[in-house]
Amino acid sequence: MDRIDIMRLFVRIVERGSFTAAAVDLGLPRATATTAIQRLERDLGVRLLERTTRRVRPTLDGALYQERCVQLLADLDEAETIFRNAEPRGPLRVDLQGTLARFFVLPALPDFIARYPDITLNLSEGDRMVDLVAEGVDCVLRAGDLPDSGLVGRKVASFEQVTVASPDYLERHGEPLTPDDLEGHLMVAYTASATGKPYPLEFGDAPLVREVPLPFKIVVRGAETYTAAGRAGLGLIQIPRYRVVREIAAGAFLPVLAETPPPPMPVYVLYPHNRHLSSRLRAFVDWIAEVFRVAAPEGTGSGD
Repeated sequence: MDRIDIMRLFVRIVERGSFTAAAVDLGLPRATATTAIQRLERDLGVRLLERTTRRVRPTLDGALYQERCVQLLADLDEAETIFRNAEPRGPLRVDLQGTLARFFVLPALPDFIARYPDITLNLSEGDRMVDLVAEGVDCVLRAGDLPDSGLVGRKVASFEQVTVASPDYLERHGEPLTPDDLEGHLMVAYTASATGKPYPLEFGDAPLVREVPLPFKIVVRGAETYTAAGRAGLGLIQIPRYRVVREIAAGAFLPVLAETPPPPMPVYVLYPHNRHLSSRLRAFVDWIAEVFRVAAPEGTGSGD
């Protein structure tokens, strides 16, 4: 391994807190990673990493060296891209919210692969806020308000939301005409992954959003389960219109409280603020923004 490769390895070890995880990320044998770092420490004449049975952490010298390495590698990547007209290449780990992946990202993915054949995507699905650095994830795609997580967020869409219920539910509970008519109604409770607390129903737009917590018989976590629970008549749900437009057309869901809709749901790409934006990550973020500009159905969302 040359010095640049060892610097990349060192940065990934610090990010992941593990020789093994960093070696897997970079496709190296663990023994090679260990030998390379030992050589680096010997050449620099300082100890860069503290090794415990659970985690690897940088020393004070190691933290300073890692900071300089990140900047140097970012400058190098930028220079290679500009002066060699180099195509983005290498592995990219992305965690996607499942519904957004199914409706927007995966159908468009052949285009990304055709544009950037040298990028290898590793996709996972979830809606929790992952620890991007510790888990070795480059970026996540999430719907909802931007969390206070220290991540950089790029807003790529804002989807119109609707309040809906099944015909069976409305037959049993009646149709509310205003939020004041919601006494005696139920909601399907969707819990926040960060707090574990159910979201209330919301009406209006910022800054004048009215929250209406309703009683519930079921608590869910996950967009597909949430939609299915509403379809089963277990309560009112609030959801992006694109997700239920077919069910509304088929009569499986009936919109209610149309005069006071929920606030729009934003969609963000999030990545660590202290990680240099590599050419492959920049290419993916720009492509995702383009996907939502082009593929969002008319009248159901728009990219900002």
